[in-house]
Amino acid sequence: MNPSAVSPLLEIETLFETHGCLIYGESVNQIQHALQCATLAQQQGVSESLIVAALLHDVGHMMHRDAAAALAAGNDDVHEKLGAKFLAKWFGPDVTQPVALHVQAKRYLCYREPEYNLHLSGISRKTLAIQGGAMSREQAGAFEQQPHWAEAVSLRRWDDLGKQESMETISWQDGISMAIRCVRLI
Repeated sequence: MNPSAVSPLLEIETLFETHGCLIYGESVNQIQHALQCATLAQQQGVSESLIVAALLHDVGHMMHRDAAAALAAGNDDVHEKLGAKFLAKWFGPDVTQPVALHVQAKRYLCYREPEYNLHLSGISRKTLAIQGGAMSREQAGAFEQQPHWAEAVSLRRWDDLGKQESMETISWQDGISMAIRCVRLI
């Protein structure tokens, strides 16, 4: 185990311990959602760094002073930016960029696959409107030029599916073990 990885992961684990039981309008809490997304990623056979991105993609919700109040007021909590910036202290772009882009990926999919919007949860539809709605053709083209955009689209799909009331998932410890292996050496 990388000793320098332990300290940041304690900070991440503390966020999940403190705020992981929060439910933000879906049928699962933050921890369940994180584990479900990571499990779906693992089942696809993707890289460990993308599994970690799936596990930690919503950490920004837990960092926001009051994400539920922001949503109720129709404000974007910019959780993807908060989370990516926080995670960039320890992880490289292979983890942080899919996190930073997963909201844009929802907007992208609504443009690229118009029927995609029909499968979003009620909360995801509400946040889509707050986040700017479907991308334009120009925005979609610019999105496709960003590094890790395809990984962000995959992460977005797991994000949509990782809201099941009951799903067998990887353990929290398995997820944290992967995260430890992905921490960049500083």
